[in-house]
Amino acid sequence: MRSHIATKGIARAPHRSLFKAMGYTDREISQPLIGIANSANELIPGHMHLDHIVKAVKSGISMAGGTPMEFSTIGVCDGIAMNHKGMHYSLASRELIADSIEVTATAHPFDAIVMVPNCDKIIPGMLMAAARLNIPAIFISGGPMLAGKHPDNKNQQIDLVTVFEAVGAVQSGKMTEQQLFAIENAACPTCGSCAGMFTANSMNCLTEAIGMALPGNGTIPEPMSERIRLAKQTGIQIMELLDKAIAPDKILTKEAFMNALVVDMALGCSTNTVLHLKALAHEAHVDIDLNLINEVSRKTPHLCSLSPGGQDRIEDLNFAGGIPAVMKELFDHDMLNTDCLTATGKTVAQNLEAVVKKDQQVIRPIENPYHSEGGLAVLFGNLAKEGCVVKQSAVLDEMLQHQGPARVFDCEEDATQAIVDNRINKGDVIVIRYEGPAGGPGMREMLTPTSSIAGMGLDDTVALITDGRFSGGTKGASIGHISPEAAEGGTIAIIQENDQIKIDIPAKTIELLVSENEIADRFSRWKKPEPKIKTGYMARYAAMVSSAGNGAIFKDIL
Repeated sequence: MRSHIATKGIARAPHRSLFKAMGYTDREISQPLIGIANSANELIPGHMHLDHIVKAVKSGISMAGGTPMEFSTIGVCDGIAMNHKGMHYSLASRELIADSIEVTATAHPFDAIVMVPNCDKIIPGMLMAAARLNIPAIFISGGPMLAGKHPDNKNQQIDLVTVFEAVGAVQSGKMTEQQLFAIENAACPTCGSCAGMFTANSMNCLTEAIGMALPGNGTIPEPMSERIRLAKQTGIQIMELLDKAIAPDKILTKEAFMNALVVDMALGCSTNTVLHLKALAHEAHVDIDLNLINEVSRKTPHLCSLSPGGQDRIEDLNFAGGIPAVMKELFDHDMLNTDCLTATGKTVAQNLEAVVKKDQQVIRPIENPYHSEGGLAVLFGNLAKEGCVVKQSAVLDEMLQHQGPARVFDCEEDATQAIVDNRINKGDVIVIRYEGPAGGPGMREMLTPTSSIAGMGLDDTVALITDGRFSGGTKGASIGHISPEAAEGGTIAIIQENDQIKIDIPAKTIELLVSENEIADRFSRWKKPEPKIKTGYMARYAAMVSSAGNGAIFKDIL
């Protein structure tokens, strides 16, 4: 076993002595050592309860004859970090999480590892670490929170995005502060990952779809005891993966990534999944070209209308059969690679044999989808030569094609202020630049401006483009990840006020309607701005990070 390099032989007596200082017995030391990466903290609603999940995982490992060994990772709540300096650090935390797990699981040579995340960057950071370590690994999330009930209508479900949009409604005079306060108190009624198909739940669902977690991981609500039972089963299952020598390289194949992309399109997941799947593919030595996303999207109908693009929540998806039911519908129409091995120790086909589809409104049949194409689209053009991403399933029909004058801002704060000051006109294309991975730095999420646009009733007339990124809770014609970014000399850097920008989502194009000669002339006068953060981790991050088109991973060291 891998752990024997620290536990076996005469020369390892000092090592065993240190284990015994922690209370481990000779029997425990001789058993397989199973690491548990626990991202519990008191900072994130999705993570405040993870100690209970880990306790259940430990029970499962012990029942199956392993020795659980828990350690900690960091985590950032994107909602709380939103729209201030803290958001620079959110995406950047993904690399820290992956590195810290690699360090811990190498210095302490576990035989296998269980990852316990729940929210945005923690999940992909742990997935990247699992691929990098390539020891038997399995995931169990903390589960989604339940949706809230609107204070004025118990039949109307609400969530965190409702609060952000209500802020915009107050700022435009459409709602009182008292009404906002009532929504604030009702929107997030339990702990767990926020209740829509935002980035956290998108990634938990895709972790299941790609085969790194047991069925139910993405959708069983946090308050349900079924989540605790699943955690125990996960602890038991990691011992089977160890016994069968099933490591991530046997699961994270090109075909498994294709399955994840198909499920992504059927669900209408967050645009951030593009960043994270690209980053994970890099660690797994699998090539996922951005053009592949459009190819999959064209072939995959959008089957689920989940918040923020629709009215259903994750608990509704769970009741309808969860990710297995979505995959069963796709499987029945030959849209999945069925021979892929999964964390169950079985293939996709074997996992889906007994699955029942329970609700054809929450999970529509292929013949009657919400949209004929999948949830995401990648656009290309002179404004995004390396691509940009939009959640097309959350765009109103009248905004799928749009042309309008650019309103240019060099940071999120200036754009937000212009929106709330009513300086944005119908038909405008808001441009927010120098918010990319290096220029931001950290590629901040921008739920505040997009929610303000929606809350003020402008989402049917105004588009927003950025080299930054959006929250999974964003809806509307919000186009992010423009690559190359402004700080690296992308075309977005030389857009001027009132330039015409043409967006055609069905055609997958985005163009700055300025001649190539004019673009070249502007670049001859362009100077790269000074870094916004010049010290500490983010200064190093800005120097090391690659473009969003590559998943915002660190540049390879030659």
